[in-house]
Amino acid sequence: MQTQPADFVLIDREGPIAILTLNDPDARNALSGPAQWNALVEACAALQRDASVKVVILTGAGSAFCAGGNVKNFRDRRGLAEGDGMQIRENYRNGIQRIPLAFYQLDVPTIAAVNGPAIGAGCDLACMADIRIASDKAVFAESFVKLGLIPGDGGAWLLQRVVGYARAAEMSFTGDALDAQAALAAGLVNQVVAPEALMDAALALARRIAANPGQALRMTKRLMRESQTSRLDTVLELSAAYQALTHTSPEHAEAVEGFLAQRSAAGKRP
Repeated sequence: MQTQPADFVLIDREGPIAILTLNDPDARNALSGPAQWNALVEACAALQRDASVKVVILTGAGSAFCAGGNVKNFRDRRGLAEGDGMQIRENYRNGIQRIPLAFYQLDVPTIAAVNGPAIGAGCDLACMADIRIASDKAVFAESFVKLGLIPGDGGAWLLQRVVGYARAAEMSFTGDALDAQAALAAGLVNQVVAPEALMDAALALARRIAANPGQALRMTKRLMRESQTSRLDTVLELSAAYQALTHTSPEHAEAVEGFLAQRSAAGKRP
């Protein structure tokens, strides 16, 4: 099944796995305006509402994952760059900055299958996923500084949580690109594969994740997100509340029965 919430984003389903494809290969899947921003935000909201979705894979059509913003718009003072300073601030707040918030609020585990260049906002988009698998043709660059800009879409927050402060600082201050192997060494991606094997690798991982109960997956992700910024005692309180919900879920009861049945069949004590 394939649906099209907007031309820029296609959603395919393989059972509980949703595949989001950025679908503007001629523009290298750039996040250039409201149509692109809205499509991603709306896709995240739809997937959050759909309890049957256990894993999301995000990838790009064509040769690029996402080329970031439209540099011609910056030159012509259109889109994000339109208006005076106050208006530009609101352009970001009401525009592209809705994307990191949408992904942060998405409780479903997310894999970025980075098929090609992920530049500027495209690099940040990859960092919005929980896990990244890269084609060996992928290139990553936190390149805003080379245009005299700062990471306006949350990259200063996102990137250092993936690769650590020092590595993120080097990428952000130089704007230099990392190829796939350098990204792997930096911890920016979990795995590098040949281009033709990228989606197979992403789907294999997605299927391993999707084998687990969906609500436990969503609560585990939310707990990990909250743990990034909360105190231990706060996280323990939230963990107790979430655990109370999972202990009384039919998915937990079914999983326990299956586990005990397997141990019994193997001749082990419960």
